[in-house]
Amino acid sequence: MIEFFMPMIPPETTHQQKKVRVVFDKKKNKHVPIFYEPESLAAARSKLTTHLSKHVPPEKVTGPVRMVTKWIFPLINGHQNGDWKYTKPDNGNMNKLLEDCMEELGFYKNDAQISSLIVEKFWGEVPGIYIKIEEL
Repeated sequence: MIEFFMPMIPPETTHQQKKVRVVFDKKKNKHVPIFYEPESLAAARSKLTTHLSKHVPPEKVTGPVRMVTKWIFPLINGHQNGDWKYTKPDNGNMNKLLEDCMEELGFYKNDAQISSLIVEKFWGEVPGIYIKIEEL
């Protein structure tokens, strides 16, 4: 089992914010899409990678896993510690960037190994991301 907490203000930029532009490819003699990350997404990826790098296991998990993530955002607008956060970013897009960063760093071979996923988000006095990965 891998379990840790990363104290930080979680990024609110999501994987869905990738951009596309169309350019003319002279070799193919047609227009082709080029996908890229805007600065905010690149910064979020870098922030997550930096914090995650301290927790990379010595060996990749190879089988099916259950991943539990708890995203804790700084208290604002009268919210209390532990209140559910039900505003953007949405859980699926928010967690996808985290999963991709963990794959790139070597936590597991492929994020397709995540057979069970529990994602929760709260308001809290100590912002950060709690992560637990257990082999099934």
